[in-house]
Amino acid sequence: MATKIAILLAVLVVVVASAQAKPSRRHPLVQPRQHRGNGPRIVGGFEIDVSEAPYQVSLQYLDSHRCGGSVLNSKWVLTAAHCTVGKPEFTFSVRLGSSFHATGGTVVAVVRTIEHPNYNDVNIDYDYALLELESELTFSDVVQPVELPEQDEPVEAGTMTTVSGWGNTHSSVESNDVLRAANVPIVSQEECRKVYSAKTITDQMLCAGYQQGGKDACQGDSGGPLVSHGKLIGIVSWGAGCAQPGFPGVYSRVASVRDWVRAKSGA
Repeated sequence: MATKIAILLAVLVVVVASAQAKPSRRHPLVQPRQHRGNGPRIVGGFEIDVSEAPYQVSLQYLDSHRCGGSVLNSKWVLTAAHCTVGKPEFTFSVRLGSSFHATGGTVVAVVRTIEHPNYNDVNIDYDYALLELESELTFSDVVQPVELPEQDEPVEAGTMTTVSGWGNTHSSVESNDVLRAANVPIVSQEECRKVYSAKTITDQMLCAGYQQGGKDACQGDSGGPLVSHGKLIGIVSWGAGCAQPGFPGVYSRVASVRDWVRAKSGA
């Protein structure tokens, strides 16, 4: 009897060890930036009123903030595929026209989600999702569609951009309620590929941030807008930590799928 128990315990140890040793399918640096329950805010940014980013929405999952998004027209919002994939439409809604992710503005149910057909959960490539809203939006000074680039429209390295959302601030003294933004410059594809590797950074991605770190999107910002001169050029996607020196944030390049967005949403 003792021998049988010893054998069973040995088998259990092997099974547990094997489970713990199983490698992740995802590249170790690829950390999606959806909400992880650790307080939603931008790192190194500043508070803004939603009227300064009237295209910004909070994507709510079961009535709690999960990700950001951008208004495209009266019926469609653009966000990140990793925010919606594998979850039914009825679990989602969007809050618009509020500087707060939990109160105010208008909440509209999502009736359909369309992830890009080439979305890759391993390296977060083609990280785009369209949300069809239950009812048409009424535009105002706090709810407006964002301008979109043309297909394959280039973005020059050094271009200043603004990222906004309710993502983690890494600061216990900053409110986790109000919309925040940070200004970050575009990093060239060549430089970004040196940091993350040529295979990791695809043509559907672009990078933004400072070499010294300090300003970045973070968990809770995923799907939110990266805007330059009023034009949506990127969607918050992933990064190595948040605001880490030498590691810029990685965004889904909107110009790469402009034709797909137009075909599916009319925007």
